[in-house]
Order: sequence, then structure tokens, then C-alpha cells
Amino acid sequence: MLSSLVLSSGTRLGAYEISAQIGAGGMGEVYRALDSRLKRSVAIKVLPASVAGDPDRLARFQREAEMLAALNHPNIGAIYGLETTPDLTALVMELVEGEDLAAHVARGPIAVADALPIAKGIADALEYAHEHGIIHRDLKPANIKVRADGTVKVLDFGLAKALDPAIASGVNQANSPTLTARATHAGVILGTAAYMAPEQARGREVDRRADVWAFGAVLYEVLTGRRAFEGDDVSSTVAAVLKDEVKWARLPADVPAPLQRLLRRCLERDPKRRLQAIGEARILLEELMSGREPGGPAVTAAVGRPPRSTVWPVMAAASTLVALALLWPAVMYLNHPAEPAPVTRVEIVTPPTDDPLSFAISPDGRTLVFRAKSDSGPRLWVRRLDQTDASPLAGTEGGAYPFWSPDATQIGFFADGKLKRVDLGGGGAQTLADAPSTRGGTWGNDVILFAPLLDGPLRKVSPGGGPVTAATRITPGESSHRWPQFLPDGRRFLFLSALGLPDTRGLYLGSLDGEARRILPRALQAGQFVAPDQILQVTQGTLTAQPLDIKSGAVGEAVTLAQAVGSDSGVFASSVSVSQTGVLAYRGGNAIRRQLMWMTRDGRSEPALPVDEGGFANPEFSPDGHFLASTRAAQGNIDIWTTDLLRRRLTRLTFDPNIDGNPVWSSDGRRIIFQSTRLGSSDLFEKPSDGSADERVLLRSANGKMPTDVSSDGKFLLFTEHDPTSGSDLWVLPLTGDAKPTAIVRTPSDEGAGQFSPDVRLIAYQSNESGRTEVYVRAFPEGGTWQISTAGGYWPRWRRDGKELYFISPDGQLMAAPIAASAGSRTFESGTAAALFSVRLASGGNIFATGYLARAQYAVAPDNRFLLNVPVDDVPVPINLIFNWQRLLKKR
Repeated sequence: MLSSLVLSSGTRLGAYEISAQIGAGGMGEVYRALDSRLKRSVAIKVLPASVAGDPDRLARFQREAEMLAALNHPNIGAIYGLETTPDLTALVMELVEGEDLAAHVARGPIAVADALPIAKGIADALEYAHEHGIIHRDLKPANIKVRADGTVKVLDFGLAKALDPAIASGVNQANSPTLTARATHAGVILGTAAYMAPEQARGREVDRRADVWAFGAVLYEVLTGRRAFEGDDVSSTVAAVLKDEVKWARLPADVPAPLQRLLRRCLERDPKRRLQAIGEARILLEELMSGREPGGPAVTAAVGRPPRSTVWPVMAAASTLVALALLWPAVMYLNHPAEPAPVTRVEIVTPPTDDPLSFAISPDGRTLVFRAKSDSGPRLWVRRLDQTDASPLAGTEGGAYPFWSPDATQIGFFADGKLKRVDLGGGGAQTLADAPSTRGGTWGNDVILFAPLLDGPLRKVSPGGGPVTAATRITPGESSHRWPQFLPDGRRFLFLSALGLPDTRGLYLGSLDGEARRILPRALQAGQFVAPDQILQVTQGTLTAQPLDIKSGAVGEAVTLAQAVGSDSGVFASSVSVSQTGVLAYRGGNAIRRQLMWMTRDGRSEPALPVDEGGFANPEFSPDGHFLASTRAAQGNIDIWTTDLLRRRLTRLTFDPNIDGNPVWSSDGRRIIFQSTRLGSSDLFEKPSDGSADERVLLRSANGKMPTDVSSDGKFLLFTEHDPTSGSDLWVLPLTGDAKPTAIVRTPSDEGAGQFSPDVRLIAYQSNESGRTEVYVRAFPEGGTWQISTAGGYWPRWRRDGKELYFISPDGQLMAAPIAASAGSRTFESGTAAALFSVRLASGGNIFATGYLARAQYAVAPDNRFLLNVPVDDVPVPINLIFNWQRLLKKR
């Protein structure tokens, strides 16, 4: 029963102003509201205070927020944030205009031609969710909306993730239409009666095949205007699901036979006989929409026994016909080309990976190289497609973003802040150049192009090593050239210009002997070129191919090749690779899964927050330790989020479509300072931590900047700036009085990860001035410098009392160095650093970034516990192969 609490028009909820109630259901009221910051209409789903005390319903509401925030697909309603007040908790969601499917069906059956795209939209949404490990469990027409433009939106993933086995007290497990049991564990019913799979109705554990059943029930209702299973109440409806036969005769006569077979497969009561993956339904629907009817019944003719008087003549004629029949295939073979090979899709299961972008198929289309977990940590693996097993590649520990030599005998990759290569024939890896924060590489004719830094031009180097020179030129307004790909001629190449002003971004065509020019201004991610004229791109999870005229930049009509394709909007790249022979490889979904873990000095650990599909990065404690600020991706956008650690609640702080990242707190916890690309370069902004006012520019300049710390007295901001002439340097910006920045450590080497000591007398940082990245301490504002680490060190952090300095060793140990500095004097002493425990921190191929990109993936709490941002790679992310996909292209 819903609470009597109703929000009236004009009520304010954070930045949202309620305009009208638009619905109500088992999970609370739904309102239309206006987002005063972004000037857009949103939907607010409210859980009233009168039921917020029910742990079961509150947990389900929180779970809905977490699940939806992890999903980014055009057929799934998006989530924008979570708002809380003392009286209520509310989910801020995309406002999807239009009728729900239940209203459409209430007017009668939907014609087959109109039903097919609706069904495909539902299948696309479910396939994407399933690839992310999420099951809807409550799919029904009321949870599906069809907008005026025909776009299908699947809503309400509130029942999507199983809870712990404990059963909440006082929960009515027969409440309908949406039952409110705890989970899908044995003995518990969850879902909506008319659309529940039999195993779900019996309270058994369910998997994605329950969604397949519900899909079949919804599609049946769309085509017939009647439910597949009907009853006067919940009990009789459940009984119908368990024993009644579907009335197939209700299907209209024009429903194609393949679609009828699909419905029967979806509504098989035995899950083992049911359609096993919704993607198979999506493929069949696509074929039907294109005019093909696969798998139709064969046409046969009944032949009776001829009269006796005609047997011999008929036998003679038959002999002649048989001879001709045997000869005819040979004649046709000699006179007509063979039928083109069909489109084939294959799934390659790999060991778990923490970096789904790090894979590549060889130019000849015969071998895959990918980053995956091994006994000694992540490294590169090789798998020939004519073999069943993959093998780890020696010398590639920590390897990321691999790419192939033109002859497919060697692999270039990035590890330990370097560009390296390895020969498949053996001999170990060879270091070619520095690449502290890479964004990809490509191998041409006797030259390698690569992006060694987060920003700046592409560089080139010989495959044997040697001098590194610029391969592109950064023009005014540009910031970062990345993800190069040589065209087959080995001279021209594609690359992405990112992070700069909007009118400079896009896909460019460059040449080893000439200037670059932009050919696809609207490209938001790196593209893959396939000879002779196709460009492959991923937009909101959809992989498309379209003809591209390299000379003019004109593109033709796009054809969809795959849905739910993985990407990382933080680096502007997708999980796609293609061979010169046209074999296409991709990973599905967002596999950047991370989790924040508590760790004590003695190595004991426990989860701080659930696994995050948005990919937490750069966690920073508020001064009181109750909140975190972090960089996080949601709906394909990188923003600043805050987390209430006590209530385990996420709140989105920034909403700009450009990249906002790397937050630090002011000393009083009232503001968060971060970097943003919204003005072109990476500039410094600040915003109230409670979101009560808009962000404002703190420091803008031509060079990229990243904040790293605010002094405990609130007077200074420490930040890293990347200068094209001197590399990455440490700067200080006064936050009071004369706000003129001053360089603190500026050398030809790369410095980064600066941290003020608690008494603001020292600055710890990392530098590669010795040829290896080490941790140093220098006096502030001026004075001596002391080296802390002796065998390499990254990401220094101070203990809250300043008596220890922590850092990460190159072999993944969290080190602690005792510090002694006399107050009021210039003396400084440090003891020998000791290892506390082993860590494996998130950040993919940039785990040991130097200079500008260096940012710790761990934080030290006020009680001196450690909060670690760790990759979650216990779930394999398969590589999907598509052979002969060119047959899907439309003739032009």
C-alpha cells in the first residue's frame, strides 16, 4: 500500500522542482520534475518515508539505483542520480515520454510489421543487460515504453539483482502486480504473476532464461492483444503459468512461421529446452525485419505410384533425369561463382581481464592477443583461432593496449610507462621509448606511431628503437592526439583528436609526409578503418559500419553490426579490433568493474562498497572521512561523484558532457576542486560539495592541469601541469589573497602525485629524474629535497599525523617509510621503508603512470585504514568474432 505522502507541484527536492505526479506503483510514486541545473525534465521515483524503514524495500530501491547507473543503452531508461532528504529517498531518472506497451496493447493487437521493431528494441535492451550480468526479472508491458519516434525503452530494473538470502520480516510475498519477496533464492517468488517463468513462480533460482520467458509472454500479448496466461487473481494466474497450454490459435494468420517457432521456444516450461540467449531472438527479428524468413518449412511434393503400364517409361525418364541432376551441379559450379560464406559469430572465452580495451586481432585475422589475469598478475596472452587454448606471453607482465606488426610476427604494447615490443618467436621484450600515460599505438612500414601521453601529439619511433619525434602537430584549440591506426598503405593513418575545444575534436586523417585533416568531425571515439572504404565506430554501445570516402570525408548510411559493444568514454576508445582480412573482434558491455576495499596494516580486508560498474577512480576522503569524492563513468560520461560511506549512497556532483575528473576536497570539506575539459584544455574548477551552486573556474591556461591536494590550512592547492617543453611539473595555487600560481618543482623530468604533509611544511611527490620513478620529499615553500624510495616508488600518501609516508613499489607492495621532521627547523629524517602488504590497484595499463597522469588509486582514512580501488576481474569478458560481416552491408 502506498504512503499518503504526495509531493505537490512546486515542491523542491535538491535541484529538482516537482511539476506533477505521473504514476504510482509498488515501489512508490513517480513525478515529473524540472532539473534546474541542466534545464531538462526528469522523472522522480519516490520511496515514501512511511515505508523507508522497511529494510527490504529500501534495499531494493538502492539496488535499482546501482543497477541502472551501470547500464548505458538507448533502449534502457537511464538514471541520473539519487536524492535523499530526512523524509524520503528518490531516484532521478530519464523522463521517457509516450505510452507504455500495456496501453498500446489495451487498444488491441499490434500488427506484425509494427511489433517486430518493438520486440527487437526489448531484445536489444535485455541482451545488453544480460551481458552485464543483470537480469530484469520483472519484464512486462507496463515496464516498456514506446516513444513517439518509435524508440523502445525498457524501464524499472528495480528487481534486477539478487539480494542476500536473509528474508525481511513483514514482507507480503503475494503482493501484485509486482511481488515484493526478497530475492530469487530457493523458496522465494519475485516478479509479476502473468509474466513469471515457471521456475520463478515456484520460487526457484532463476537466470537470464526467466527474462527470455517474459519476453515471449510480452511478444505473445503484443501480437494477440491477450495475455498468454490469464487468471482472476494471483493464485490462478500462477497456476496458469505452471500448467495451462498457450492458446497458439490466437496468433494472427500473418505471423511468420519463424516468429511462431521463436515464441514457442521462449515459452518452453523447461529452462533447458527454452531459448538460451535473448541475442538469438534479436538476430531472428533483425532477419525478419530485413525481409528474410530463416528456417521456414521445406516444400515437398507427394508422389504416388504410377500405373503399371507406365513404370518402364517412367523409370527410363527417371534415369535420364537422375543423370542430368548429377551433372547439373557441376555445370552450375563451372558457370557461376560459389555462394558467399554466411555471416558467422563466434565467442572466444578468455581468462578474466581488468582492461577490456587491451586486445587486438592480427592483420591476417588468425591470432588474438589480449590482456588477462595470470598467476603472476595481468599480462598479454596469445590465442590462435585454429587452436583451443591461449598462452601467456613471456616478458609482457602488466602489458596493455597491444598492437601487431604488419607481418603478424611481433606485438607492440605498453607496460611500466614504456613502449615495448615482443617477438612471438621468443627473445623477450625490448623497450623502445617512454610512454608514461599511453593512448595507443600502431605499426606501419618500418615505423611505429604511438601516443605516449594523455595529451600532446602522436610520436613516431623505429621498431628497433632510437630517436622519438613528433608525427602530428597540435593546432590551436587541440589537446590530445590518440588511438592511431595505419591504413593498408602504411603511410596514411587515422587518429582521434580529443579533449580540445569542441570544434577541433573528431577523427583525422594524417600522413607521414603531410599535414592532418579532419574527416569525421562528430566522431566521439576512435574509429577502425577496413579496406577498401568502411569505417567502424561505436556509439552508445552500437557498433556500425558505414562507407567512408577518404578523399572527401563523406560517409554513407550506417549499418548496425552488433549491440552492447564495450567502450571506455574516459579514454575515448571502444573494445573493437579488425584485421586487414576483415575479421571483426569486439568485447561486449562495460567490463570496467572496480570495488573499493578496506585494508588494515596487517593485511585484513573487507569491501567498503559494492562492485561498481561505472569504474571508480581516484578516491579522495573528505577531511572528516565520512565521504568520498571520485571520478566515475555513467551513461557514457565521466563526472565527479560523492559517496556517503556511512549510508553507502552515491550522488552525482557534476553533469557536464565533457570530462570532469580527479577531485580533491577543500580543507573544510565544503568544496571539491577538480579538472574539466569543458573549456578545451584540462582546467581547474571548484563546486560546493553538496551541489548547492554551479561550478566556477579556478584556474584556466593553455596547458593541461590536474589537482592533487589541498593543504590542511586551506591556503594552497597543489596541482600538476603538463608543459610541452618541460614535461609534467608541480605547481602551487594560493587559495587566498593573490591567486597567482607558482612552480614548485619544474625540471626536464616528469613530476606528479604531489601531497602536502599534514603540517604543510613538506611536499611528497614522485619523479623520474633518476631514470626510474622514485618518491621524494621537499621542504615547502622552499628548501631541501630528500629521496624516500630506493628501488622505485609511486603514489605517495601521508599518514594523518605525518609520521609515515606511504607509497607503492613497482612490484605492488604498499610501503611505509617512517618520517621525522623537527617543528620550526629545517631538519628532516626518514627511516627505511618497509612493505605492509601486497596490493593490486585499478587503472589498467596506466597503473604506474608518471608525471601529469599520476594519481593514487588508494587513500588513507583518518583512522589510518587504507581504502584501495581494486579491479574486479573474476568474471570473464569473452571476445566476440564476426566473420563475413560485409554481407550485412547494404548495396549502394
